Amino acid sequence: MRFGTTKFDAQKRFDLRKPTTIHRWLNSSTTTPQMHPIKHAIFSLLFLVLCPIIHAVYSTQFIRFTAEADLSHMVISKPNVVFILADDLGYGDLGCYGNTILNTPNLDRLAAEGLILNQHYSASPLCAPARAGLLTGRYNHRTGAISVESNRGLDRIALEETTIADDFNQAGYVTAMIGKWHNGLYDMRYHPIARGFDHFLGFLNGGMFYYNWILDRDGYSERSDKRYLTDMFTDEAVGFISANRQDPFLLYLSYNSPHSPLEAPQELVEKYMQMGKLNKGVATLYAMIESMDAGIGKVLDSLKETGQAYNTIVVFTSDNGPLLGNYSSDEGKYNMDRYNGSLRGMKQDVLEGGIRVPCLVRWPKGFKGGKTLNPVGHFIDWRPTLIDAAGIKSASTLPLDGRSLLSSFRTGQDDHVRSLFWQFNRYDPEVHCNSAVRNGPWKLYYPRIPEAMIKLKSDGPPYRELFDRPHFEMEISNPPVERTLSDARAPELYNIEEDPSETNNLADQYPELVSELKSQLENWFEDVME
Repeated sequence: MRFGTTKFDAQKRFDLRKPTTIHRWLNSSTTTPQMHPIKHAIFSLLFLVLCPIIHAVYSTQFIRFTAEADLSHMVISKPNVVFILADDLGYGDLGCYGNTILNTPNLDRLAAEGLILNQHYSASPLCAPARAGLLTGRYNHRTGAISVESNRGLDRIALEETTIADDFNQAGYVTAMIGKWHNGLYDMRYHPIARGFDHFLGFLNGGMFYYNWILDRDGYSERSDKRYLTDMFTDEAVGFISANRQDPFLLYLSYNSPHSPLEAPQELVEKYMQMGKLNKGVATLYAMIESMDAGIGKVLDSLKETGQAYNTIVVFTSDNGPLLGNYSSDEGKYNMDRYNGSLRGMKQDVLEGGIRVPCLVRWPKGFKGGKTLNPVGHFIDWRPTLIDAAGIKSASTLPLDGRSLLSSFRTGQDDHVRSLFWQFNRYDPEVHCNSAVRNGPWKLYYPRIPEAMIKLKSDGPPYRELFDRPHFEMEISNPPVERTLSDARAPELYNIEEDPSETNNLADQYPELVSELKSQLENWFEDVME
């Protein structure tokens, strides 16, 4: 097994010069020793006329089969997994989700070949907690990853937790993580290599420059070669896929696009600026997304070229909703408001705009594509779903909160209605602050308590200083944060199936339902905070 960007010389799986079955039959000795001379002559003539035609047709079909059917009969029995995660990509940031400006042909191709999940939710409206839920299959509050303050250890997954990489690793898979980690910065015990991944190339903090980057490769620093970072991650992913064409693998490809800082190839930025509809901030962000889409296209092509596409589960989603509103850079201040479907809210909100994220999934061997599904899915579901698909066991001794979505992918139906939960604020979690529970069509939502959402300026170095190093070795400090909070606001109730924009508060009309969902939320919070 090799890991890196060195290209793997393509190995011919079949030698088309070898005689085929029809060649062997036509040349067999069973055709003529006792055959009548006239019949023999006729047969010989037919042979001379038809053999080239048959050979041409057969060879053409065979070559087309091997090229287009992804060598399905040659794949290993265990499915590969390529899980692709975008960063701060919103529900409306893809063509297949209704964006008419943004060019995402490769993700649109993935959508056409696979499934579009209409009601798929992140575990949190913020990076690190969302990723913790994804990796563990458990609510992020259980894991200790409740926010992004690395200097307090609030971004990291507790050591007693296991990850989906542990599951696949113990099942004999080669596991790799490429891109943004953000689940442990200051202590190497929380490094991806210590959490089930055989290989890691990326950065451990929450952001990185796209041209002047510094990365961690299996614990060692690697400085920028001036490649655009999205391209760097793509090249590594393609190299890993090519190197492991004979081995089952799990690849967690975590692009940092389109997370700040806003940096993209200039020609793409100019393309979107020339449309005359976008300011430079949104134009740059769209250019970042198009660059990522091009990289994902190369990853999909690599799977096809290596004969692995048929039995590879490919998932694409985003860690949380988009950053909207104002964005300040060295070049100026930009309004980042843009199309996000009809959803209300953004990153850091547990409104639909902050937690409902695009999701595409394709597995030709496992289920038919070309469908849009409405069953509700959640980040905590991916670990049980993928181990179910692979037929392997969980490495966790702790109960998972998610459930397998595999049957829903095959039938398009929900197995059963359940309650799902979200909550986020800075530092000590507050149950009635920026929290929500959804059950069936109903969603109960507690608005933010403003004071609970503020990050202390004293927490760690300025954010961009973290870009200069791939990781730190230092002790964390997590003393209690003393603050006075305003009273919680009254909860709001929405029918999400009828009102995904969350504009019609029905709390006064259904007081009993509000009470029931409120109790569910409070009981859940008490459980996960034990």
